[in-house]
Amino acid sequence: MQLGLIVGILFAIVAAVFAMQNIGPVVVTFGFWSFEGSLAVVLLVTLGLGALIAGLVSSPAMIRRQWHNARQGRYLSDLERRLAEESRCNDELRAELAQLRATSGVESAAETVAPKAEEKPYLSLRALMAADSIDKKPG
Repeated sequence: MQLGLIVGILFAIVAAVFAMQNIGPVVVTFGFWSFEGSLAVVLLVTLGLGALIAGLVSSPAMIRRQWHNARQGRYLSDLERRLAEESRCNDELRAELAQLRATSGVESAAETVAPKAEEKPYLSLRALMAADSIDKKPG
């Protein structure tokens, strides 16, 4: 954004210097309208009109981007609020669980619930090799 501003200012300075060096009279005719004036004035007016038109053309996209950023900011705030609520609820539940454990005499969660080893739906290479070696043994 700052680079664009710097480039725009430099362009305006160069255009103003160019216009001031070309001060001869000129006649501008557009349809039925005719204007006689300094070339510098004509160049500066056309430069200003071009900047105005460029600003008007690009403003809907800028407004849309600002609305999108504002909407995303509100969504982020809502998510942060919900995260804080869930964290608070989680802390309350942990405190309640610790209190229940203390009253029931259970020391850790490992004693109450032992994780079950999942059975694999396939045979590993090691199991296949062991089964193959058992089949080959004379018995």
